[in-house]
Amino acid sequence: MAFSMYQASVPVFLRVLGNLRAVLQKGEAFAGEKGFEPAVLLNSRLIADMLPLTKQVQIATDMAVRGSSRLAGAEPPSFPDTETDFAGLYARIDRALDVVRGIEAAGFDGSESRAIDVPRRGRDPQRMDGQSYLLQFILPNLFFHASIAYAILREAGVALGKDDFIGPL
Repeated sequence: MAFSMYQASVPVFLRVLGNLRAVLQKGEAFAGEKGFEPAVLLNSRLIADMLPLTKQVQIATDMAVRGSSRLAGAEPPSFPDTETDFAGLYARIDRALDVVRGIEAAGFDGSESRAIDVPRRGRDPQRMDGQSYLLQFILPNLFFHASIAYAILREAGVALGKDDFIGPL
């Protein structure tokens, strides 16, 4: 069976974002049970020089949206980073899921060799072929930021386990 860029990306993006949403819901419920403001969790970091939970979710959604759009040869939509509560993060994840679901598999045909310019802050874009972009940039970043969001909530005391991150099989 040939390697399918669509199958290696879209189902993974949908699963990770869906599981991230469920993890956040557990975090919000935890704040309610413990009687503290949800903003405490949303602004939490693993360590002072890391980004807070809200930003981790924003970046994870950006990875899925931008990755799937670029692989399909489309200009990725821009999501402003304006979320300040759990409802805003759920809405962002839902928008990201809609974008990813809306990209047709045929758009991925030939994307493994498609040249993709990856924007980088303060530096020139880096050109990558689509397969390298997916396997060496998008997937590692998506998993990193989803993992850090999970770790922030777990460190705060939210009852999470590996099954929450991986989700149902």
